[in-house]
Amino acid sequence: MLKRIVFTLVFFVSACVTVNIYFPAAAVERAADQIVKETWGGPAEPAKPAPGPQSRNLFAPSHFAKLDFVSEAFAQDADINVTNPAIRALKDSIKKRSDALKPYLDKGNVGIGQDGLLALRSADGLNLKERAEVNQLIEAENKDREALYGEIAKANSISSDNIPRIKSIFAKSWIDQARPGWWIQSGGNWQKK
Repeated sequence: MLKRIVFTLVFFVSACVTVNIYFPAAAVERAADQIVKETWGGPAEPAKPAPGPQSRNLFAPSHFAKLDFVSEAFAQDADINVTNPAIRALKDSIKKRSDALKPYLDKGNVGIGQDGLLALRSADGLNLKERAEVNQLIEAENKDREALYGEIAKANSISSDNIPRIKSIFAKSWIDQARPGWWIQSGGNWQKK
């Protein structure tokens, strides 16, 4: 009877596996930096290889030293898919529009909000036609950015609850890669980068 209890106990202890499902923030950050560089200029850097998982060798001395019989499970570093047709179309749309937006960013009419979306900061020096054009550009750009975040989540089976996290990561990248002299919103106030 004691053997049966010990065997059952050893079986259940050795069969315990914890799977940690997490949001792949580091992978999304690399993807955001790459996409911002591709769409707003500058050479896109190839994705850095992720560090490999630790040794899974059950005969490694470290496993004997611990004297545990529970095998460890390792999650692979997420490889974010940013190359499906919908994402490519959105990146192309953003890239094509960037040349029309940059003069307004350079003059300070348009700024990057703390949420990473564009905003009309000042209409000074713009005639009626230019105001209409810049408003259309901003609206289309923000719509594409929001759609991009949703498509990235969808393509990578990331819950739609995490889209705000994706948006926040991209916001940091848009702001970090803004040109000197562009206006950035921080804490509700506008300041030049």
